[in-house]
Amino acid sequence: MAVPSLLPARKTAGPPDRRAAVPPDGGATSVNRAPAPGRTPATARRRRLRENLTAYAFLAAGVICFALFSWYPIVRGWLLGFQQVTFAQPAQWVGWDNFQRLFDDPLFLTAWRNTGWFTLLALVFGFAAPLVTAVVLNELRRGTAYLRMAVYLPVMLPPIVTMLLWRWFYDPGPGLFNNALEVLHLPAQQWLESENLAMVSLVLVSTWANMGTTTLIYLAALGGIPGDLYEAAELDGASIRQRLWHVTLPQLRFILMITLLLQVIGTMQVFIEPFALTGGGPNDATVTVLLLLYRYAFVYNDFGLASALSTLLFLVLGTFAALYLRLTRSKG
Repeated sequence: MAVPSLLPARKTAGPPDRRAAVPPDGGATSVNRAPAPGRTPATARRRRLRENLTAYAFLAAGVICFALFSWYPIVRGWLLGFQQVTFAQPAQWVGWDNFQRLFDDPLFLTAWRNTGWFTLLALVFGFAAPLVTAVVLNELRRGTAYLRMAVYLPVMLPPIVTMLLWRWFYDPGPGLFNNALEVLHLPAQQWLESENLAMVSLVLVSTWANMGTTTLIYLAALGGIPGDLYEAAELDGASIRQRLWHVTLPQLRFILMITLLLQVIGTMQVFIEPFALTGGGPNDATVTVLLLLYRYAFVYNDFGLASALSTLLFLVLGTFAALYLRLTRSKG
């Protein structure tokens, strides 16, 4: 039988207690540890410099692209406006002579008047049509996806295809519109050959071809209007017209202003419609600023006069662009 020992039990050897060896301050005061390799301040600075140089290299690539394909043509165009340039002989500095010849050209005022008339008609037709279409589509509950695609389809067509299609619509012989007038027992019209109808015809083409984008913008804005406002208006007995006037339009006020400015900027640069459908006729009734600029450069081979006109157009559009930036900045 084993006899219990009266001596205290001997502790077995084991790993030392590491917690007892670490002072309360973590050993910072007793042991000066050396920095880990690769973590020295000089290495950190070199790494930060390398990362900054990489970022600046990517940024420089974008700046160079903008400088070559955007800023340089703008500055070069300004300089050409003060030179006599035909690209067949060395350019000659003529100062303000190009602008003086531009103001003496009777087509100069005609082009600006036609452009302003086109812009005004485009605002009457092209500004109201997308809004009305968006409100109608927003109220529908079936087939909205198909109708939205149908509204946006003209935007996806190539411009030249659109012009050829509408040229057939306006054809004075077998054209679609004159056939429709014949069915209604109305006289046929010379849509593109009449001085009174030519500009209106171009505005209809431009409105049909470009209203899809604006309609989608209005649809997105209508989706952001709180439904509680319409419910409160219905409880107050407001009609559809009153809800549109007192709820929808005030909520879309900022979007309407932005689209108005963008439409003015876009319509003042109209070129494809008069170039492809009327050529500026009849009797220069549809000559716009860009079409006149095209004639100066590629018909009369006077690039200095064309650059002077482009500089004036740049100043006018720059005014509207500055107003657009001011409105968007104040909204933000």
